[in-house]
Amino acid sequence: MDQSNTAKFLTTKEVAKFLKVNEKMVYALVNDKGLPATKVTGKWMFPRALVEEWLEANILNLPQAVTTKPSESGRLLLAGSDDLLFARTLNLFHKKHGNITPFFANLGSMGGLTCLRRGLCHIGVCHLLQDDDREYNFEFAEKELDRLPVFVNFSKRHQGILVQKGNPKGISTIADLAKPGVRIVNRPLGTGTRLLLDYEIAKSSISTSAIVGYHQELARHLDVGLAVLSGQADAGPAIRPVAGLLDLDFLPLRWERFDLLVAREHFFDKAVQQFLGLLHDQEFRAIADSFLGYDLSLCGTMVFPDNVIKGE
Repeated sequence: MDQSNTAKFLTTKEVAKFLKVNEKMVYALVNDKGLPATKVTGKWMFPRALVEEWLEANILNLPQAVTTKPSESGRLLLAGSDDLLFARTLNLFHKKHGNITPFFANLGSMGGLTCLRRGLCHIGVCHLLQDDDREYNFEFAEKELDRLPVFVNFSKRHQGILVQKGNPKGISTIADLAKPGVRIVNRPLGTGTRLLLDYEIAKSSISTSAIVGYHQELARHLDVGLAVLSGQADAGPAIRPVAGLLDLDFLPLRWERFDLLVAREHFFDKAVQQFLGLLHDQEFRAIADSFLGYDLSLCGTMVFPDNVIKGE
């Protein structure tokens, strides 16, 4: 290995290329998995030798996959991102199909992908913004999974920043989160909402170290809303439906695609098809209409592949 100064340290872009992940995932690995890094003049630098040692250690600890039983066994296993409409849909599914019990693990979008890889769920629930600033989930699934699952859209959601009613702190941009006297709460690493916030911060004139409360993580969008409503925080990243439910003000960031990633070997399981069929149910649509911030124009659409051949 070249021991020159330029080779001893890698930039974020070089580390992303080396690890074969996108640049946003590098920041998550620093915080969540202990990827060795240092910040110099506002930019992250990575000691190449320590990065190589870290990679070898993590490869040795890679968990082995297990096989999920078919959903006909009486259980439908889902894991991934938190969402108000999705939680109501699980209740509706159990009401209409009482012989199947849905179990959901709120692990964030990356957690849903990990469960799919390890064979621990039938459906992963994800909304991970790609580096192209346009598409969702595909690149992350390609990196995490040996074979792409079936992508079915659940909804589009309006993501943004919740602030107290009347916006007393005058928060109108991401940079305002670093204003004196402003405290936020955040979502955990591995969630699509945290990924989006970090992406927006990276585009702004501030750094995460300047934001009070940045490392105070809450598991659900509703928890973020309740923290803002109670005055424990002045702002926090969450979806617009929470703002409507709690009568909070909302600083919009973008509409995102919120997908169901179905393991191909379970796509034609009866319970999986019953759950997907619920996306066209009138009662489900009425529940969605009761919230602000959902767009069902793609709901129930197979985003990838264009068609699925049984037995493939």
